[in-house]
Amino acid sequence: MTATPTPRVTIKDVAARAGVSKGAVSLAFNHKPGLAETTRDRIFRAARELGWAPSLTARTLAGSRVDVVGLAVCRPARALGLEPWYMEFVSGVESVLAEHSSSLLLRLVRNMDEEVGVQEAWWRARQIGGSILVDFRGDDPRAAMTQRLGMPAVAVGHPSLTGGLTSVWTDDATAVTEAVRYLAALGHRRIARVGGAADLGHTAIRTAAFDEAAGALAGAWQVATDFSGDAGARATRSLLTAAPADRPTAIVYDNDIMAVAGLSVAAEMGLRVPQDVSLLAWDDSQLCRLTHPTLSAMSHDVHGFGAEVARTLFSVISGGEGGSHPVPTPVLTPRGSTAPPR
Repeated sequence: MTATPTPRVTIKDVAARAGVSKGAVSLAFNHKPGLAETTRDRIFRAARELGWAPSLTARTLAGSRVDVVGLAVCRPARALGLEPWYMEFVSGVESVLAEHSSSLLLRLVRNMDEEVGVQEAWWRARQIGGSILVDFRGDDPRAAMTQRLGMPAVAVGHPSLTGGLTSVWTDDATAVTEAVRYLAALGHRRIARVGGAADLGHTAIRTAAFDEAAGALAGAWQVATDFSGDAGARATRSLLTAAPADRPTAIVYDNDIMAVAGLSVAAEMGLRVPQDVSLLAWDDSQLCRLTHPTLSAMSHDVHGFGAEVARTLFSVISGGEGGSHPVPTPVLTPRGSTAPPR
């Protein structure tokens, strides 16, 4: 017995389900003005329920271009709003999107499974022309997802983490080594690192590099955190409550927020920076220049990083030669928070 073919869902079916005209469906999926957001959401919901997406080929022939780029971030909203790195990175991405008259679709997610679902929904609904993927982990599922969908994407991370995707990254290992060697050259022999989330790939790269660079020191400590100021303060307090002969004389932080929190903890404990303990931040931002003393930092152009990622994504979308490549390695900027130990 021959099975009856399933009827093909059309734009007319989506319009009927959403209670709008076919023209309104076209406006929604081409990201054109003229629709209320509630109407646009109703159209996308109807399309998802029916399993319909506009033909990418048809949109290309009609002269459509990339109007929206996706970015999902697995961070709490409050923490993201306080982190200068992401604000600078997004501003760099936006600077390139503006040149292409495109927009950024930003979504905060709770975990990796949610992000995979979000990215797939965006692509199947043709809400985005490509995506920027950040915060890679070991055995990250997004490379396989991206290749299965045929979705253009650029991974922000070292190629060892990104499963063959086009990637743009900073050389974290070299930067960590430079930071440790600088502090050792000042005379520090007990150095600690307050690191980020342990499950992140770039944290693991920094951890391994610190272990290797600090191997010949008299003492070396590493503490994992969630990048927040509160976690940085707790880690600093735990490191500095030891007896003077058993505590670090210098601390490297994985971002600027934690370094600022560490500076406050040192003052709270009656320790002088840099006379009693030297502090070195990562992600040099305006925060590092507003403290007293000003914070030494591993500086890099985060705005330029974001812009380069966006340029590379447009190259991938257009089928160009935007292959994987690093951006300039963070460099040491000494300021008032580092000095030889007493």
